[in-house]
This record gives sequence, C-alpha cells and structure tokens, in this order.
Amino acid sequence: MTINSRTAALHALGQSLWLDNITRALLDSGTLQRYIAELSVTGLTSNPTIFDQALKGSADYDADIRSRLQQGQSGEALFFELALQDLSRAADLFRPVHLRTRSVDGWVSLEVSPLLAYDTQSTLAAARDLHARAARPNLFIKIPGTAQGLPAIEEAIFAGVPINVTLLFSTAHYRAAAEAWLRGIERRLDAGLSPDVASVASLFISRWDVAVAGKLPDALHMKLGIAVGCQAYKAYGDFLASARVRRIMNEGATPQRLLLASTGTKDPKASDTLYIEQLAAPFTVNTMPEATLKAFADHGQAGTPVPADGGDCEAVLAAVQKAGIDVDALAARLQSEGAAAFVKSWHELLAQIASKSAALS
Repeated sequence: MTINSRTAALHALGQSLWLDNITRALLDSGTLQRYIAELSVTGLTSNPTIFDQALKGSADYDADIRSRLQQGQSGEALFFELALQDLSRAADLFRPVHLRTRSVDGWVSLEVSPLLAYDTQSTLAAARDLHARAARPNLFIKIPGTAQGLPAIEEAIFAGVPINVTLLFSTAHYRAAAEAWLRGIERRLDAGLSPDVASVASLFISRWDVAVAGKLPDALHMKLGIAVGCQAYKAYGDFLASARVRRIMNEGATPQRLLLASTGTKDPKASDTLYIEQLAAPFTVNTMPEATLKAFADHGQAGTPVPADGGDCEAVLAAVQKAGIDVDALAARLQSEGAAAFVKSWHELLAQIASKSAALS
C-alpha cells in the first residue's frame, strides 16, 4: 500500500476528503477500501443522480432487484433497500475512522425523498425511519436546507438523527442551516438529552461559476464560487466562536461542520483541481467527484489554507455585484433550481427502477 502524498497533505492540513459517489462496483472491487487506505478518503456522499447512473450503467444490481421483486418490493421502497445495502457497507468501511475521530469523521449520506420537501412531519418520519433501518451510527440523512426543509432539520436534530443539510448556496443559506442545527441541539439540552448529534452543512460551489459563465470580466472568471466558499468559511468561523456554540460544546456537543460540495470543475479550460486547491480549510469537508479526487491525487497541491477572515472574498463579491450580477437573487435562483433538479433526478431514478424491474421480471 502506498499512501498518496498529495491527498495526505490536504488531510494533514485539517480538511476531510470525502468521495461524492457510491456504486456497488466501488464496493465489490475493493476500490472504495483502496481510496480509504491510499487517498486519505474519510467519508462519502450520495444522491439520486449517483444511484440512477449506477443502476443505468451496470448489471451489478440486477440479481438483487430480481430477488426483491419476488418479495413484492417495488419503486421507492425497492430503491431504498438497494441504497441502504450499499451505504451500510460503505459505513462499515468508514467505521474505523468514525471511531478513531470520536464520530467527527467517517460518515456516509443518504437523501430522503425530495417529494416530501414541503411536509415537515413526513420528512422527519422518513429521516428517522431510514436512519433506524440502516442501524449505522455514521449515516447522515440528507435534507435540503430550503425554507421548507429547515423546520424538518431542526426537528430531526432534536430527535437525535444526524443530518447532512444539503442544497445550500450562500452564506445566508449556511447561517440558516447552522441555526436550525443549533436550535435542535439547544432544545435537546433543555430536555435533558445528549447534545452530541452530528451534522454537516453542504455548500454548493461550482454551480455559481456555471451560472455566470460569459457574464463577467475575464478578471473574475472562475472566482465567484471560491469567493462564496471563502465568505461562508468566515461565517462558519464566527459561528464556531459564538457564545451559544461554545456553551453547547461545553456540554459535549460536536459542532456542525461546513462541507464544500459540487467541487468538480465544470469549465474544461480551468484547472480540474481548482476548487480543491482554493478551498482547503481546516475543520471542513470537501466532498469531490471520483474524477476530481483522482486528479488531485495525480497533480493537486494542498497550498495555503483559506484565511480565517475569508481573504479577498468581499472584494470579489463586490466586483461581481458591480458587474451586474445580483448575488443574493442568484443564490435564491440556484437553490430553487437545485430543488427542482432534485425532484427531476428522483423521478428519473424511479423511472430507472421501474424500467429495470420490468426487464428483470
């Protein structure tokens, strides 16, 4: 076994490297285990699109689907059985990391149905059910941090369910997610319960630069997503330093961590490790596509950590605003479009399940 010096350097800087992918082939071939051993990967995220592509691209699930069809399972219920099986195996691979870091790291994530987005009680019920069925302490349930999702996030944290707050695009979105987590923890303390319920807040990066492609001066090209990430990192530091967070840490809580998501470079002319190198930050997570992880392992540089004050992020954001981009309005649009894309991906996944089921039955 050879430990990759590039990914090891990024991990040593204080950032957790997570893989944004899950397939049965990754598990069966030993590739995920190799990434853990050699590339310093300490966690994993998934989403409906990832599972849709995994099902579409191979026959690895066919025997399992056929067996479950014979048991009378179908549609969404069948999908969650397949997903829980994969993610439970992945969670077991990360369990040594989870134990070594005292539950700070070593997590995997599973998303609730986005069709429940406007129903707090149904989202909470689904989150509790999925977490209980997985029976793994290191499984996050993903809930979108939209205005409709925030009450379910607070209630799930209060109920003791670890949550990955997804679909955040701005510092304001991050703060709202952090507050929802904090309220849930404070309510647990008031109720005499343990405050140690883990969470991450997932901020999406690359979609910012996709949204403004061709609309900014060359000097600002590929700068917006990084600036948003750096601004959120400063807000995250301020949150961790607040009296309310220090109080719950004193009671035994592990603070919610900032997770940087969507960090694969979409512009083929830009560096394929751009977001990894520019957003290296202690006590955060970077969950990256498999191709980006491999690229960083091959030629990435950990470089200098993000400054605690966010560096030049405010100047970049001001310049973007001056160039005619309403950053707040764009954040709202990206989150709305992201929520719609989640629903679309969910329907495509269920259609793929139905197509596979029909062919196999």
